[in-house]
Amino acid sequence: SYRLLPVLIHRSKEERGVMHTLLSQQENYEDILPERLSSGDISAFVTIMRGCNNYCAYCVVPYVRGRERSRNPQTIIAEVKDLVSKGYKEVTLLGQNVNSYHWEDPSGKTLTFAGLLGLVAEVNPLLRVRFATSHPKDLSDDILHVMAGYANICKSIHLPLQSGSDAVLRKMNRGYSSEEYMKRIEAVYSIVPGCTVTTDIIAGFCGETEEDHQATLNIMRRAGYDYAYMFKYNPRPGTYAAEHYPDDVPDEVKTRRLNEIIALQQELSEKNKQAEKGKIVEVLVEGPSKKSPDEFSGRTSQNRVVVFPRGNSRPGDYVNVLITGYTPATLTGVIR
Repeated sequence: SYRLLPVLIHRSKEERGVMHTLLSQQENYEDILPERLSSGDISAFVTIMRGCNNYCAYCVVPYVRGRERSRNPQTIIAEVKDLVSKGYKEVTLLGQNVNSYHWEDPSGKTLTFAGLLGLVAEVNPLLRVRFATSHPKDLSDDILHVMAGYANICKSIHLPLQSGSDAVLRKMNRGYSSEEYMKRIEAVYSIVPGCTVTTDIIAGFCGETEEDHQATLNIMRRAGYDYAYMFKYNPRPGTYAAEHYPDDVPDEVKTRRLNEIIALQQELSEKNKQAEKGKIVEVLVEGPSKKSPDEFSGRTSQNRVVVFPRGNSRPGDYVNVLITGYTPATLTGVIR
């Protein structure tokens, strides 16, 4: 922990060398205002909590980062205000499971993530607010209503599925069924119109059958994800799965299932991009595109990347862009 630095420096002067490599499982660094090393950035990350209480079978985070602990909201708001004063136009609130953010002051008054999200949105109406990551079992309607109630809270949610099979979800210790997950997806689309959903999916978890795999593909079709982070299962030392479940799905089967998941997601992503053609969307300009200095790229509230001729726009500007086409990775358009 950084709090040990004075002791370590003192000891280093009296001994040949000092090394402290243990990560604190209690510290949340709430009394530190981070120093941003680069200037001119548009977006910044703001950590609101550390640790995790969920103990998913495949994940090592709770063991190395400890139990959940939330930052004092006053320090979070102070950091956001500091970023606004330095010209930042977007913040992303970070936590292993932001939905379980919970703060209680000495008087017993509590603040949930829904309340914190509203406070951050009120710092500046021109500041875009995102958050990641959400656990499906903790995504409340209250959070969704706050999202719908503030124009500057981005209409995009990352909601990891991991598997569409109830048997696999139980084995993973995810805490929800496939139908419970879909009820949360339906709530997102109902309460926050136009919101996009992205996800995480693991192919070939321990004991996964072909029927389990097909259940995952089915949920993907129903959810209509905008994007997905997709992986083959790989045991992590120290996790429950690595110590208690055989890694019994052959690698060639994992690869084939992953390829099918990727192919389906490409279809879903293309369908969603096709639906954007002809629409005028607000884009936060981030900077030059990777392929041409004459073009800028930026993101919509739905976290879709848009590439367009730069014109007179500058990084940090909000511009309205008419969507005229798309590539596998981006939307394309012109400023209107």
